[in-house]
Amino acid sequence: MKKRAGFEKFFSVKKGSAKKEEIKQEKRKWKKERSDNIEAKKESLKTKQPVFKRKEVEAQMPLNKYIAHSGICSRRDAVELIKAGKVKVNNELILEPGHKIEPTDGVTVGGKKIQPVKNLVYILLNKPKDYITTTEDPQNRKTVLDLIKRATSERVYPVGRLDRNTSGVLLFTNDGDLSQKLTHPSNEIKKVYSVTLDKPLTKKDFEAILAGVPLEDGIAKVDALAFADPKDLKQVGIEIHSGKNRVVRRIFEHFGYDVKGLDRVIFAGLTKKNILRGKWRFLTEKEVRDLKYFKKGK
Repeated sequence: MKKRAGFEKFFSVKKGSAKKEEIKQEKRKWKKERSDNIEAKKESLKTKQPVFKRKEVEAQMPLNKYIAHSGICSRRDAVELIKAGKVKVNNELILEPGHKIEPTDGVTVGGKKIQPVKNLVYILLNKPKDYITTTEDPQNRKTVLDLIKRATSERVYPVGRLDRNTSGVLLFTNDGDLSQKLTHPSNEIKKVYSVTLDKPLTKKDFEAILAGVPLEDGIAKVDALAFADPKDLKQVGIEIHSGKNRVVRRIFEHFGYDVKGLDRVIFAGLTKKNILRGKWRFLTEKEVRDLKYFKKGK
């Protein structure tokens, strides 16, 4: 190829190795920018609240359902509020949870007027130890709501309970219907826990737990039991659908074991994957849809 005489001063001549290095640097730069953009998008999805609209309040709605739709508590807890005499309809004390509410009725709980929420919120928290699962505490202890207070302006509440020393998956919402489904015993919602015991679990006790454990409030049935590591018999995985209070701890305590660590790793198909301890994220539309149309025992 002939050289273009007289024009050499307008071109910077580079060796082949220099050109290759320049191309490599450009590729690295492009890959880093792409990676940064992907991570930024993932982070925005974690913190961006999906919008789920609720339909208008239906006529003749039961009072406990109306309270649940207002984001105060679940339907089951609303029953207790009503029976405790804390609810009035049009300034009249109502003690019947099934009392029918019209859209024009005025409802107060503890003297405060309530209305069904329009925007539904679903938040998944990886709960750490030393936080109690309640909306408020007279003793001013740390509650799980302290961890998600910046997540939404809507009033949400935890679905179910995890005791103070239990960590793991915990769902929050203001969707009373969904909360009712996930906590009602008839739906047999599966939970999986990782348990750390003070001593190895014996084969005899292993089989006895699978057979059903007689507790003071009835037989506790276990769906599955396994060792996380065959070489460490103190680490146990347990799958259960019972909603009894502190049931996992009481199962092992019944056989003389002390539960040193308890972590819920799965609840209704939801896991704490990619959520650091003490952190939270919003559920995706698919996750919400799966929860609403779950099948019994899932």
